[in-house]
Amino acid sequence: MKIGLVVSEYNWDITTMMMARAEEHAKFLGVQIERKIIVPGVFEIPLGVKTLLSEDEIDGVAAIGAVIKGETDHDQVIMNNAARKLADLSLDFGKPVALGISGPGETRMQAMQRIEKGKDAVESVVKMVKAIKSRGK
Repeated sequence: MKIGLVVSEYNWDITTMMMARAEEHAKFLGVQIERKIIVPGVFEIPLGVKTLLSEDEIDGVAAIGAVIKGETDHDQVIMNNAARKLADLSLDFGKPVALGISGPGETRMQAMQRIEKGKDAVESVVKMVKAIKSRGK
């Protein structure tokens, strides 16, 4: 199984730990991370995901990021749009996309406590790829 990772560099101190958990878990599961794309922020993740999903050798993609609450509702807008577009891309390509993005509404401390979402996203992609492939047999 070959998967992709798309990681937001915004809140990099947090997302690098999420990415490390994702990479460790993929290795543990015997899954190859075929491609990894680093994007500026969570808003840009869907384009990175679309790029990877269009590659035949990619079975699924884990989207990794952290959306931290600021002084406005910007975090809500970013997360709602990214999550919706990621779901659409998964359906459009018939390949799983896991939402390993923490937030919205979280503090930096809460985001640090949720770095396992990177691991969880890889787990989700692997389970979905297996479910889809077993269905086709």
